[in-house]
Amino acid sequence: MGDPLRRGREKAGAVSEPARRETPRSLDVRIGSSTDALRPISSAQRSLAAGPRQWLGFGAIAMAAIAADQLTKQIVSGTLTLGEEVHIIGPFSIHHVRNPGIAFGFFSDATSIVIALTTIAVSWMVVFFARSGRRHPILPVALGFVLGGSSSNLLDRIRLGHVTDFLDVRFWPAFNLADSFIVVGIAILFAALAAADRRPAPRSLGASPLQRL
Repeated sequence: MGDPLRRGREKAGAVSEPARRETPRSLDVRIGSSTDALRPISSAQRSLAAGPRQWLGFGAIAMAAIAADQLTKQIVSGTLTLGEEVHIIGPFSIHHVRNPGIAFGFFSDATSIVIALTTIAVSWMVVFFARSGRRHPILPVALGFVLGGSSSNLLDRIRLGHVTDFLDVRFWPAFNLADSFIVVGIAILFAALAAADRRPAPRSLGASPLQRL
């Protein structure tokens, strides 16, 4: 009884051992994993570049801001003489003034520098939006306001050497709609970023316990 059983085992081992050696071992390679091989990541990340919808919203907001600013400046320039003021309510009045500087009267003695800085800022905004227009749904609105206001004032500085300001609240230098659009756009952008930072970060599905520490 013992010998036949032993011979059967030896025969089975003789057959299975070469088979195990001939069978190729599969390599544990994780495609698209992180550099530490602990956290898998997506192999195809969604592009953040602006698409047609983002460009449409961005352009519509910017053009509307430019049109509104230029229209109000034309109305004020055609209705009030330079320096004329019409009181509206409380500290607020419509006051026709000229500003060769940047927003709210700053750098009024450096028109050429203001034009150069504004041109750089406008160019940067367009490039940034082209690369990151899908980063946040509010980005086309925020940057559209900033670009529209900056571009409208830039056009006036290039054509006339100054911008027309008419919104006067006494305790602050006179400004125009373009300045207001810039401030509103920046405020929207910062509010969106602050809201995004307050959201809890989603836990990665493939994160190891070591990375969660």
